[in-house]
Amino acid sequence: MPKEFKSLGVHFLYPDNWELQVEAERADCRAVTVFSPGGAFWSVTIHPRAANPLDLAQAALKAMEEEYDELDKEAVSEVVDDRSLVGFDMNFFSLDLTATARIRSLRTEEASYTVFCQAEDGEFANLAPVFQAITTSLMRGIGTTDTPL
Repeated sequence: MPKEFKSLGVHFLYPDNWELQVEAERADCRAVTVFSPGGAFWSVTIHPRAANPLDLAQAALKAMEEEYDELDKEAVSEVVDDRSLVGFDMNFFSLDLTATARIRSLRTEEASYTVFCQAEDGEFANLAPVFQAITTSLMRGIGTTDTPL
């Protein structure tokens, strides 16, 4: 049975054996991250609605480029549950392993959001459908809680 997160103006489901962490460093920007037992993670950051989705995705990409010397990247756009997202797919080396990460960003009537997921390639292959399911549940649950940002 999946666990459910329902706060900060978002609602999503995630695997019951994953750990959840809520980050509230700034009042206008909050993040929720779920971690797999193997170290992969999926995260959503909630920004003020005025934040431009492409700018958010590019800022996340820039941070990745600063962290990893050899980062392959590809700009992507994707529709999830009738919502258009922009972002990047990335591949890089981390601790002698190859890893994959995805950044997706969108704006709704409530806020702008950035979704980020990352895993070592062997784990990513198995978790891609899980990441997609979490993201789809987020798209369906945006704006369905009583505690907006």
